[in-house]
Parts: sequence; C-alpha cells; structure tokens
Amino acid sequence: MAPSLAEPLTLLGRVIDWFIPPQIAADRDMRQQARMFLMSHLFGPFIGNTVPLALYVVDPSPGYPIAVLAASITGFWIFPFVLKAGGRYQTLALLSIQNLMFCILWSCFFYGGVTSPTLPWVLTIPLLSFFYLSAAPSLRLTVLVMFGVNCLAFASAYRLGLSPERHDLPFAALQGLGLVSTVAASLYVAMMAIYYGKAQASQGEIETEMKQHMATAAELRRATEEAERAGVAKAEFLAKMSHELRTPLNAVIGYSQMLLEDAADEGDAEMAADLDKIHVAGQHLLKLVNEVLDLSKIEAGKMELFNQPTDVVGLVENVVAGFRKAADAAGDKLVVDVEGPVGTALCDEAKVRQALSQLVDNAIKFTSNGEVRVAVRKQDGRVFFDVRDTGIGIEEHVLPALFEHFTVGDDSSASKYGGTGLGLALARKLSRLMGGDVTVTSRVGVGSIFTMSIPHSLVEEEAVPGSAAAPAAGDCLDARIEALQELVAANAPAAAPVRRAVGS
Repeated sequence: MAPSLAEPLTLLGRVIDWFIPPQIAADRDMRQQARMFLMSHLFGPFIGNTVPLALYVVDPSPGYPIAVLAASITGFWIFPFVLKAGGRYQTLALLSIQNLMFCILWSCFFYGGVTSPTLPWVLTIPLLSFFYLSAAPSLRLTVLVMFGVNCLAFASAYRLGLSPERHDLPFAALQGLGLVSTVAASLYVAMMAIYYGKAQASQGEIETEMKQHMATAAELRRATEEAERAGVAKAEFLAKMSHELRTPLNAVIGYSQMLLEDAADEGDAEMAADLDKIHVAGQHLLKLVNEVLDLSKIEAGKMELFNQPTDVVGLVENVVAGFRKAADAAGDKLVVDVEGPVGTALCDEAKVRQALSQLVDNAIKFTSNGEVRVAVRKQDGRVFFDVRDTGIGIEEHVLPALFEHFTVGDDSSASKYGGTGLGLALARKLSRLMGGDVTVTSRVGVGSIFTMSIPHSLVEEEAVPGSAAAPAAGDCLDARIEALQELVAANAPAAAPVRRAVGS
C-alpha cells in the first residue's frame, strides 16, 4: 500500500469503526458486515444522488417524484447514526434494502417502467444483501420476499390506475440519463467491491499473522517443555552424581592430608610441597563441585532449610577464623565488628556459614595488603552481615550482572585473581532462600561492601515453604560422625599401602 494512501485509509477506517457499537465490534463477522453497511451508507448517497440530479436536468417539468427520490436516497445517511445509537443491525440492514428497492422501483414507475434507465440499479439489491447480511437462508429469503412484495405493490398501483402523469422524456434525454445511471451504478458497485476486497485482504493478513503467532507460541511451548525436561534431567543427574563426585574428592583430600603429615614428620620438604599442592587443589575442586551442586539443587527447588537457634556472633567468628591463614597470606588485616547486641537467630546455620564464607573469600581474594572487615548487626528484625574490603573495587557497569552465574569483574580480574563467578551467585541464592538477600556497593580503587541479610527470628513451621524441620543438634552430629566413619571404612584398604610408600 502506497504511503500516500495509508493515512487516509487509516482515517477512513477509524471513522467507520466509530459508528459500530461495542456489541457488534466484538463479533468479527458482524463487525465486517457493519463496516460494509457503513461504507455504503456514508458514500453511497453521493453517487446515488447523481440520478435525481440528472432527472432534474433532463426533465422539462420536474415534479415531486424527483424530490421524493432525492429525499429517499439522502435518507441513507440517517442509518449510520441510528446504528451508533444502538439500533439493531439486521433490522437496519433490511430497512436499508427496502429503501433501496423503493428508490429503484419509484424511479422506474415514473420514468420508463421496465425500460427505465434506472433499472440496472436492481442488480445492487442481491449485492448489498450479500454484503450486509449473514449467510443464513432465512435472511436471503426475506430479501427475496421483500422484493417480490415491492414489485407486486407497484404493479398493482399501475393496474389500478393509480399511476400519475407519466414523464415521457425525449430519446436523447433517456440516453443521457441511462449513461449517468449506468456509470453511477458501476461506480457504486466498484466502490463496494474494492472496499470488500481490501477488507478481505486485511483479514487474510491478520489471519496469516495470527497463524504465525500461534506457530511461534507452539514452538515456544515445545521449547519450554524441552527446557523443563532438560532441567529435570540435569537436576537428577547432579543429584545422582553428588556422591560419585564428592566421595573420591574427599578421599584425595583426606589421604593427601595424611601423606602431608607423614612427609612433614620425615622432613621431606620437597614431597611435602607437592602434597600440599595436591591437597589445596583437591579442596578447591571440592569447593567448585559443591557450589555447582548447590546451585543446581536450589534451581531445582530441592534445597531444604534446617532452622535452629544459632549464636550469630559465634558463627561469624568461626567463619572469620577459617580465613585467617588466607588473609595473612594476602597481607590483609581481618577484623570482626559486632555492632550492638545480636543474640540468637533461628536460621539454617550451615547455609548462613556457607553464604558468608563466599563473601569473605571473595573480599580476601581481591584485597592485597589491605583490610577486610566483617560487621554484624541487628536491625528491624533482621541480621545484617557487612563484608567491607579495601580491594580493587568493581566498576559500576559490572554490578548489575555481578550475581549471575560465571560472572567475574572483568577478564583481567579473572586471569589475575582467579575465580569462576559461582560464589557470589550461590551466596545470593542461599540468602534469598532463607528470606534475605545480598547487595553490593563499590568504588574502583576504594573497595566494596557486600551486605547479606537474613530474618533474625522465624517461626519454625513457617520459615520457608517446603523446608524440613530442624533436626536436633545431637542427631546432626551423630549423622556426620557416622558418614565420616563410612567414608574412612570404604577407603581404608587403600590407605595402608600409600602410607607405607611414603614412609619407605
């Protein structure tokens, strides 16, 4: 469609749709019929009135028949406003067709009868019936009966001698009138046909677009189902592989620790250095495996909380104590601040420890010869853990994606300081699982502040939907001791030869 025509046609469509009542606009077929009805009644009288105008010009003695014909044709402009006011569409359509029949037969009655130049307009009756009305046979039959009744009425009037004085026009005048009438009828039919064709084409485009959208939606549904199946399969795989991955890693770490102690006793510094590398690498790999498995478990909705009364300050001090060696190696001063009384919180101690450890580890990793300060405070019914560092800081454009999986500050940071970008993501997910969150503020060259929050006190049954009840502390300890005993027993046969090999 040419750009010069697009705007006028759009405006025309808005004008036509303004007359359509909401109850008709809600039905696609009725809306299309109403549009054809309105198009005919808004522009048809302009074309139709050329016939009474031509009659007035060629008739030597024009009288009231021309005035009645012009008034009837002009009356078509009333129908759109009646429809807008809430008139019944099908009743209006039948009245309009009746008015058209009257106009045609009235002009034929006074000007030429069956040879009248206005007789070709009869062909518009079935055309408008097709445009205005539905395909119901009863409505089409009603139009046919109406036409028959009208013809019979005018024929009866002629038979009964009710015919007024005939208007016999000269042959040249009849030719001119016939030409005007035929051209007007042709223009009217062409106008309706073109509008109907464009409406059908537009409807076809809409239907094609709808089919494309439905096909796209079906593809998205299939893709979603496949993604869900893949997610379930991944979760099941990781759950099954959890034991298979962690057990050998624990064995490597345990045996390397024992061999490291034996090498230290023997004074074999070279062997001790190599074993220390194995031990550190094993711990690092186990940490990565645990992070991946925990993230997958959280995403699968299978991570459970075991809430129990926890000494918050003691938990923070224990976490910090575990990083003293790493902080000393980096030349960092590691400080604990307790800002007011915190008390005991009802929470999952292991998961709070895990999330806070990720933040402290991250702060030490990116701070050299500086200070890492871990502050804990209670405020508005929540516990806040602030991990402040004087490290390299984080650029502002990196902050929005900082807690996504496998996201690090930038490539140079990753290559220099290491890290996979899982720790911060896991810390936030764990905190949110417990009803809290992790936020960050940072300035490049000044340092960063990571703040983790958790609820201070929870009703155990309402802690987190689907969370398991907290087991007793003694039961947890017994279960851990039993698991360690099973691990040592399972790998005990391999320990002796290795120990002997180191001692030899």
